[in-house]
Amino acid sequence: MVEPLTPEQQLERMQRDWDERARANARYFVNTAREDWTDEEFFASGERTVDTYIRNDMINICQGRDPRRMKVLEIGCGAGRVTRALARLFGEVYAVDISAEMVRLARRACADLRNVRIEQNNGRDLACLGRLEVDFAFSTIVFQHIPSKEIIESYIRDVYRLLRPRGLFKFQVQGAQLVEEGGYDTWLGVPLTEEDAVEMALRNGFEPRYRHGAGTQDFWLWYFKRSRARQLGIYWARKARRKLHARWQALRARFASGRETASAAPGDSRNG
Repeated sequence: MVEPLTPEQQLERMQRDWDERARANARYFVNTAREDWTDEEFFASGERTVDTYIRNDMINICQGRDPRRMKVLEIGCGAGRVTRALARLFGEVYAVDISAEMVRLARRACADLRNVRIEQNNGRDLACLGRLEVDFAFSTIVFQHIPSKEIIESYIRDVYRLLRPRGLFKFQVQGAQLVEEGGYDTWLGVPLTEEDAVEMALRNGFEPRYRHGAGTQDFWLWYFKRSRARQLGIYWARKARRKLHARWQALRARFASGRETASAAPGDSRNG
């Protein structure tokens, strides 16, 4: 049986493991398609990722905006593989990673780009970016390694804080049921079901509009941030439904109680 870890211990393990992987072979652990990558091949693979998951989805991502005027967030930049490609497409790129070693490599990889800012974060939120507002948030091959649903949801909550109203958070999670929750494996991560994904979105102010790849390692989620007015409307609608449900339950209880009282009352006894 695995010894339970506190959230702080989980984060320490994540940082330690990813620092070790970065020192051992950063590019392999960022993209396991091969062990030896040249610069050209490695960053070309990042361009392909952006072509597949971003350029083919610009209607949802940009929503009529000029990408060159957009601020985007990348969670888990690793050695900068996708970061460089994002910087070629968008106006400003803000990238974070839990590993100091990965951040060092990503900064070196993007040293010639003036529209990129790379920060080390604490592994569970985006406090390092302050009160920044972004137009789009993206993450790939990152959340699939996170060993805790609570940490994943903490990120989702903070993306909501930074994302503009109606903006998109598009990200990939572990959908394959490879490990049980509580194993704290920083490679296999913790799997999410469709129900998990929908509930996390709704709890944190997002509309889970699209999903693709449920039950697989490449489980993609499209979370659109609800406007404040929409969020308040949903809040009051839910509150009204809860109040209605409580009243219905009370009526049912009173009705059931009345029936029990009636059945327990003594009948007429007449002596003939």
